[in-house]
Amino acid sequence: MVKSMTGYGRGESSSDRMHVKAELRSLNSKFFDLNVRIPVLFRERELIIRNLISEKLERGKVDFTLSIEYKGGNKLSSINTDLAKAYFAELKPLAESLQQPTDNLLNTVLRIPEVIAPSNDAVSEADWRQVNEAIEKAVIAIDQFRISEGETLSKVFESGVKNILQLLAETETLEGERLENQKSKIKKQLNELLTDDSYDKNRFEQELIYYIERMDFSEEKVRLRSHCDFFIQTLLLKENSGRKLNFISQEMGREINTLGSKANHAGIQKIVVGMKDELEKIKEQLLNIL
Repeated sequence: MVKSMTGYGRGESSSDRMHVKAELRSLNSKFFDLNVRIPVLFRERELIIRNLISEKLERGKVDFTLSIEYKGGNKLSSINTDLAKAYFAELKPLAESLQQPTDNLLNTVLRIPEVIAPSNDAVSEADWRQVNEAIEKAVIAIDQFRISEGETLSKVFESGVKNILQLLAETETLEGERLENQKSKIKKQLNELLTDDSYDKNRFEQELIYYIERMDFSEEKVRLRSHCDFFIQTLLLKENSGRKLNFISQEMGREINTLGSKANHAGIQKIVVGMKDELEKIKEQLLNIL
C-alpha cells in the first residue's frame, strides 16, 4: 500500500461542557517532525498526544492544532488579569518608544506564558476523553486522506514504469540497425589494422572480445525489466514501502545509465533520455510517500 505524506484531517467532539476541534496537516519529510499547538491546560498531556499521533503517521512534517470552545459558564482556563495589566503597561511604552504599532499588543500579551492559566478545576477525565476522541478522529481522517492520495500516486508510478518498459521495447526495434553499424565500424577498423602485420594478435583478440562484450546490453535490459516488475509488486504490499521503492528506483537508474553508455546509437540514446525523464518523474513523487 502506498500512502502519501501529504494530508489533512480534522476531528471534533461536543458535550454540554465544551466543543473540541483537532486538526492535523502534514507534508513530506525524511523523518517524523511534529509541531504541537495546544491550550496551556493540556500541556501535561502533550507527550500522550504526541504518541497518539506518531503511532499512526510515522513520517512527515506534521502540524497539530487543538482548539477548545467552552459553552455557557464553563471554562477550563482563566486570565491572570494583574499579570496581563503589568505586561501591557510595560510593553506599550516600549512599543511607542520604538515607533512600533500597538494595535495587537493585547493579543501579544495573552500569548505570554502564565497570562492565561488553568482554572482550579483543571482537566477532568471526562474532558480528556473528549479531547482524546477528537484527536483520534483527526488521526483517522488524515490517515484516510493519505491513503487516498497514495492511490493517486500509485497510478502515477504504474504509468511511469509502463512508459519505461515501452521505451525499452522500442530499443529492440533498433537493435538490428545498431548491430549493422557496429559490424561496419569493426570491419573498417580491422581492414586498417590488417594492412600492418606488426600488431600483437593475442592482444588484438582480447581487445576485440572486450569490445564485443561491451557492446552487449542484454543483461541490463533483463535487469531493468526485473526491477520494473519488482517495483510494481512492491506497490501492492500492505506495509508502507516508500524507502524500498526509492532503493528500487535507484537500481533502475543504474541499468538505464549503463544501457545509455553502451548504446553507441543515436536513436537508442534518445530513447534512453526518455526513460531517464520518466524515472525522474517517479523519483520526484517518491519523495511524497511513506
